Amino acid sequence: MISLVTLYDEAELGPRLQSWLASKDIACHCLAAEIHAFPDGEIRVRVPEPVSETVVLICTLDHPSEKTLALTFVSDVLRSMGAKRIWLAAPYLAYMRQDIAFHPGEGISAASYARLLSRSVDAMVTVDPHLHRIPDLEDVYTIPSTALHATDIIGDWLKDRLPGKSLLIGPDRESEQWVTAVAARCGQPFRVLDKERLGDRQVVIQVPDLSAEGLQTVVLVDDMVSTGQTLMKVARALRSQGIKDIRAVFVHALFGPETAAEMHDAGIGELVSCNTVAHPTNGIDVTIMMGEWVQQQLQA
Repeated sequence: MISLVTLYDEAELGPRLQSWLASKDIACHCLAAEIHAFPDGEIRVRVPEPVSETVVLICTLDHPSEKTLALTFVSDVLRSMGAKRIWLAAPYLAYMRQDIAFHPGEGISAASYARLLSRSVDAMVTVDPHLHRIPDLEDVYTIPSTALHATDIIGDWLKDRLPGKSLLIGPDRESEQWVTAVAARCGQPFRVLDKERLGDRQVVIQVPDLSAEGLQTVVLVDDMVSTGQTLMKVARALRSQGIKDIRAVFVHALFGPETAAEMHDAGIGELVSCNTVAHPTNGIDVTIMMGEWVQQQLQA
């Protein structure tokens, strides 16, 4: 028997994971940690039921400054209740973009955050963390850490949803690894664009002229979307070339409704994300990937 403990689990991954594990004859029970906020901003956490020696703590780490303290407190409670192994299932892992000090005196939050989480749990799994200058999670995490990739399930999702004359586009070089793998999986051609970032919301992108290629659909593929500025720049350029069916598929959705409306206004008709972060655009399920990782851990 293992325990699945959800924390801020808006995406309801806990019950779905419980159902998948049960289909593999893995006994587990799922419960939600309780978090009480006091008027002054302090929190109190409670795990309302006994737990097994093996606990999978499920917490997607968007809004991490709020969630991480609760995760640390809950981990301590689980230890006091007899948990011997705590495995963190964090479909989205935060604090990976600041992987070097860009200016004197800056902290390297990717390394700092890794030290913090490594003290709270015994192993971790996540989906498509933003690995750029850090090649592998275990270069900064001192616990066994696995990065799963959603490119296969995205490619499978796209396979039967695209007309014959389609093109996948990675909006910048950082997206190349995702668009390459997704295109190979769904059997569609792709291109990768070049981008120069001038600020948080200012980018310059070189978009080639595709007007003569007779494209029916263009799909923008990326790992995460926050401000949406990059996708909007590309979409406007494509729309000016007469391309009408522009879609975007990505792993992590980190934007609000105003940004979604802006992206639709820019010409992106469909926005689809994986359910690594609870979001209205969720359409691709990562449950099976997470479940297979838990199954492998139990068999190790």
